[in-house]
Amino acid sequence: MSKESILEDLKEAIIKFDIDNIKALAETALKQGVTAYEGVMNGMAKGMEAVGQKYQMGEFFLPELVMAGETFKEGMKVFVSHLKPSEIASQGRIVIGTVEGDLHDIGKNIVASMVGASGFEVHDLGVDVTADRFLVTTKEASADIVAMSALLSTTFPRMRDVIDAIRKAEVSAKTLVGGAPLNLETAKSLGADGYGRDAVDGANICKQWAAAKNR
Repeated sequence: MSKESILEDLKEAIIKFDIDNIKALAETALKQGVTAYEGVMNGMAKGMEAVGQKYQMGEFFLPELVMAGETFKEGMKVFVSHLKPSEIASQGRIVIGTVEGDLHDIGKNIVASMVGASGFEVHDLGVDVTADRFLVTTKEASADIVAMSALLSTTFPRMRDVIDAIRKAEVSAKTLVGGAPLNLETAKSLGADGYGRDAVDGANICKQWAAAKNR
């Protein structure tokens, strides 16, 4: 089996949400001489990119994004221990979480999967995350981006708390916000550097920022 066909199988497994077989495919790839970085970036990540494109074209919807993200995570369980530290953070470092007072995580999880597939080192803090925890992790990880999600409009002030904490600490990380109740105007009023109208858009903004920084 050629390297090209193995990578294509990994890509297709993500597109088809083949969560039952993705780990076996990843193990086969390693045995056949495909590096972990190639398996992630030239195989599974290509699948996530295709899924994002299908979402933007209206062919896929939220459930498909969730399933693709979960399939990607399963494959990463095989590849992650074989990745070199320099490869994991090739695009930059992102701290992501749902802000304090909000327990919703679907959109946040999709963004985390998609940026991870793009070569970012992702520090996922989960849900109900305080401004202090965002700040501490951002400093510890030397993060380039702090991404916040909220599905409850009542937690918008907590987003502002995170952004204010980042600014007061003079941390250089860019701030990105997203979630169904938000819009561009709200994001600007909170002082965020960017606004993702959905998970795919948010991931694309992170990639655009990284590309601009790495030029």
